[in-house]
Amino acid sequence: MHSALYVSKTGLSAQDKQLTTISNNLANVSTVGFKRDRAAFEDLLYQVQRQPGALTTQDTQLPSGLQLGSGVRVVATQKQFTEGSLQVTDQALDLAINGRGFIQILQPDGTLAFTRNGQLQINGEGQLVNNNGLPVEPAILVPENASKITISTDGVVSAHFVGEVQPQQLGDVVLADFVNPSGLESIGGNLFVETVASGNALQAAPGEDGMGTLQQGMLENSNVDIVEEMVNMITTQRAYEMNSKVVSTADQMLQYISQTL
Repeated sequence: MHSALYVSKTGLSAQDKQLTTISNNLANVSTVGFKRDRAAFEDLLYQVQRQPGALTTQDTQLPSGLQLGSGVRVVATQKQFTEGSLQVTDQALDLAINGRGFIQILQPDGTLAFTRNGQLQINGEGQLVNNNGLPVEPAILVPENASKITISTDGVVSAHFVGEVQPQQLGDVVLADFVNPSGLESIGGNLFVETVASGNALQAAPGEDGMGTLQQGMLENSNVDIVEEMVNMITTQRAYEMNSKVVSTADQMLQYISQTL
């Protein structure tokens, strides 16, 4: 069987994964705190039929060899943790992180997850939670009679109460960061969990130890660039067409051989 068929098959598969990555980016263009993915390609093993540098005579060597590639594959999808634009919402429980860091979320199994989505709400028990009802860690309780909730740039959560002049502190928002954020595992729901590749979470107050500051009444938009994704989609489509053309050409060559010989 013609080896070009198998090589082009890997190209078609790789471009299909690339298109899936692009479509996921475009689908999440309005997702708060979403970070775009980038597919990373690598070439596969080579069949070395003539070794570069091999002796052709006692005193001469091959300046280049004969190496036939076996195709390509997508080896990774890398998260791009560039900051998205900030959108003013004027909602007291909306938070945007201006800089590095993740808000910590406590999962039902007791482990921590991390997010850049600062759309927070208050559940029936007065806890500060995300859109899926998972509480912020460390826990912050908001009493029923609290009003005018304020979250400072360094994470201090306070509220005013009827009959009191001074606001009362309710808790602190603590951020986490990683040596390699791209090594985090995406689990859906705008959440990430740490892995060996990301390293352990480094916790600090907003504005300290390289952490970003909190901006109340704002949200971080997705960092997906629609124009860039559209260009990448066109490039992927053309690459897919060219690999399909190779399959068609190899088929015509085999057809000619089978009909002529």
